[in-house]
Amino acid sequence: MRDVSDLSVAAVRRLISEATGRRLADLVAAYSDDVRPGVRDAVATASRRMEAERAEQRRLSALYRMEAALRRSGESLVAGIDEVGRGAIAGPLTVAACVLPPKPAVLGLDDSKRLRPVQRERIALQVKEVAVAYSVVHVPAAVVDSHGLTSALHHAMRRSIESLGVEVARVIIDGHPIGLFPNESAVVGGDRKVAAVAAASVLAKVERDKLMCALADTYPQYGFEIHKGYGTASHVATLEALGPCPEHRRSFAPGGGTGRLF
Repeated sequence: MRDVSDLSVAAVRRLISEATGRRLADLVAAYSDDVRPGVRDAVATASRRMEAERAEQRRLSALYRMEAALRRSGESLVAGIDEVGRGAIAGPLTVAACVLPPKPAVLGLDDSKRLRPVQRERIALQVKEVAVAYSVVHVPAAVVDSHGLTSALHHAMRRSIESLGVEVARVIIDGHPIGLFPNESAVVGGDRKVAAVAAASVLAKVERDKLMCALADTYPQYGFEIHKGYGTASHVATLEALGPCPEHRRSFAPGGGTGRLF
């Protein structure tokens, strides 16, 4: 690194703010003993940024750990599955499946419930760009009603794996074993612990939210773009006033109960 001992505070702050990786670490080391308050603040901020980046790398390493172990054992294609809309009273049940490559890791990848909408949108795009394969399956409300939630969910999960277009060695589901696949592994909290399941959770959430916003254009009086079909107080109040539309599940009660709503 070139001599930077004669730089002004403003120049040092600019260098540090623009640096990344090894360059940033070198600058922090070079200015760690600088007594100028502006430089000390820049070094402290950069140190916190580096620690946050290290923590994120540790988190991502843990998130990819199970798939890495399966690959080492010879199972090269590992699919994660997750669903969204299970407890909604309107709109589809949505299941996504995803096969991720070992690298690059998707920065910020996490359980969709722990991400803000703008983060989910960004990560969904990244997942689609790097994924070996992915699929999203929507089960309409009428099919959920006619076949039952469990049957509809299992059907969608099978379809999501079939739609990948690749033969996977392992299917990881979020939750408890269901015995749906001969090569199935179940991980409780899998959308927070397994990268492919987290990716599937993000894809399912983003695609279902888009569909609910589109349905809001057709049925603007129900506010689907706000509550995404879940049984919020305002949604239930609207139902009591207007009755259901074709996108409402007749077999669901508010809160995910088994009694009929209408």
